[in-house]
Amino acid sequence: MSRSTGLAGRSPRWAPLLIVGGGLALLAGLDAALTLAGLPAPVGSARLAVLHGPLMVLGFLGTVIALERAVALRTTWSLLAPALLGAGALALVLLPRPLLGRLLLVQGMLLLVVVYLALWRRNGDLLVAVQALGAVLAAAAALLLTRLEVATVVPLLVGFVVLTIGAERVELARLAMPDGARRTLTAHATGLTGAALTAVLWPVTGGRLLGLSLLLLTAWLVRHDVARRLVRTSGLPRFAAAALLTGYSWLGVAGLGLVLLGSPAVSPAGYDIVVHATFLGFAMSMILAHAPVILPAVLRVRLPYTAVMWGPLVLLHVTLLGRVLTVAAGTTAGWHAALVGNVAAVLLFVAVAVLTAVGARRRPSGRARHTPRPSPAPTTEDHAPACLP
Repeated sequence: MSRSTGLAGRSPRWAPLLIVGGGLALLAGLDAALTLAGLPAPVGSARLAVLHGPLMVLGFLGTVIALERAVALRTTWSLLAPALLGAGALALVLLPRPLLGRLLLVQGMLLLVVVYLALWRRNGDLLVAVQALGAVLAAAAALLLTRLEVATVVPLLVGFVVLTIGAERVELARLAMPDGARRTLTAHATGLTGAALTAVLWPVTGGRLLGLSLLLLTAWLVRHDVARRLVRTSGLPRFAAAALLTGYSWLGVAGLGLVLLGSPAVSPAGYDIVVHATFLGFAMSMILAHAPVILPAVLRVRLPYTAVMWGPLVLLHVTLLGRVLTVAAGTTAGWHAALVGNVAAVLLFVAVAVLTAVGARRRPSGRARHTPRPSPAPTTEDHAPACLP
């Protein structure tokens, strides 16, 4: 298919630099988490503390997802989406008033919707439509955040993350998926979107519907994901499979929490469990699972699997479990320790990834030939190279 705009074949050499905005959003969001908990933080800004949610979901996750989609589309204009999202996060951090940053996030998310439409026009893939639906929810959340509190739009942000990652999993594991998996996921996505919108208007009823939708989608993904088999192998496939399955478990916890509570805003304890089970337990675990495959394709760096990657993965889930248990028990001392462990796990994985990538760059390519590698999955024109699981 010919293109009238942008580059053909690959994105510009400077495209990976756009990840910097997302990285700064991640660091600021972690700092804000410590501040919210009343713990010592490098910056400790009360202004940043209230921006914790938007920085982590729209600033960090949004930038990473938009950059991956822009690289897949291979046009220069599509790189404006991650650029705007990164700039929005930077504006939230640096400017005394958040309005400009929030508006930049809205524009970045709207442009991400346009990127998905361009991908859809290329091949009409239902999985792209599902991800576009998630981006629409994120754009709506970003717009509403200019007027409403973040707790009100949490259902929309949950929909964005779950639909995006769910569609990616069906694509990457499509050899193991049953016939009609795309249509089934589309049906789940439609129901989840309706439930998320309902939860914004009627939090209790809509929240329970959203929780039920999450449980149904999680059960379907776990049943058909190849991770169930690859967790019994070794090397990168086993690491990725373990991260995927634990991520699904936390999504189930979030769904169950919503079914029981109806709305995460009903109680601070319920909010903490549902939000962090989704965005830490599920989303961050999925990022860890795919980082050795997706990051090289997006950032053009080698990130070979190393057993050290198990450290941050185990630390993340152990401390998140401790966080949930201490919230349920109503104790704060253990909760603070668990929160610090969550932050340490994320930072540890960033450090491991950077050191591994630097080491791989210095090492001659021939010495990496014995690194355990999973079998590649089929790739499409619209997706960065990926592997199973």
